[in-house]
Amino acid sequence: MKTLFTHEQLTITIQRLAHQIVEQIDVFEDVVIIGIQPRGIHLSDRVVKAIQAIVPGQKIQYGQLDTTFYRDDVHQNNGIHIPSATSIDFNLEGKQIILIDDVLHTGRTIRAAMDALIDFGRPKHVSLMVLIDRRFSRELPIQPDFVGQSVDTMYSQKVKVQWDEQQLDHKVLLID
Repeated sequence: MKTLFTHEQLTITIQRLAHQIVEQIDVFEDVVIIGIQPRGIHLSDRVVKAIQAIVPGQKIQYGQLDTTFYRDDVHQNNGIHIPSATSIDFNLEGKQIILIDDVLHTGRTIRAAMDALIDFGRPKHVSLMVLIDRRFSRELPIQPDFVGQSVDTMYSQKVKVQWDEQQLDHKVLLID
C-alpha cells in the first residue's frame, strides 16, 4: 500500500483545483458544477466550497448526478442496483458544465454521466475534473481537463480515496 495523498496534500490539491477553475472562469453565471454520485460528491462539495471562498458573492450552481441506470453494465448480473440521489434543479441547456469525480479509471462512469446530463438539457461545453487520473487503464477516449494527480497503475491495483467526515484525516491510497 502506498499513500498518494496525505490529508495536508489533499487539502492543498483541492485548493489548487479550485484556483484552476477560477483562473479559467471570470463569471460563474452560465457555469454549473456537477458532482458524480456517489464518490465524486465528496470532492465536488469541497471544490465548490473552496471556489465560494475565492470568489465570494458569485452564485455557483451546483448539482449531484447519479449514473447508475446510464451505465453500460447495469443489466449484468451484479445484484440489485441502488441509485444515489440526483439533485439538479436547473436546466443545463447552453451551460458550461464541470463534471467532478474522484478517480478516472476506465472512463465508463464519465460516459454514463455525459449520457445522463443530456436529460437535463444540451450543455454548451463539458469539462472534467478528477482527483486521480489512472492514465493507462482507459477503455474509452476520455481525458480530464483538471487533474489532482496522474498515476500509472496496473489494472489489478486499486485507488482508494478515504474521506473523513470529521475533516481530520482524508487520504488517497494505492492498494496492490
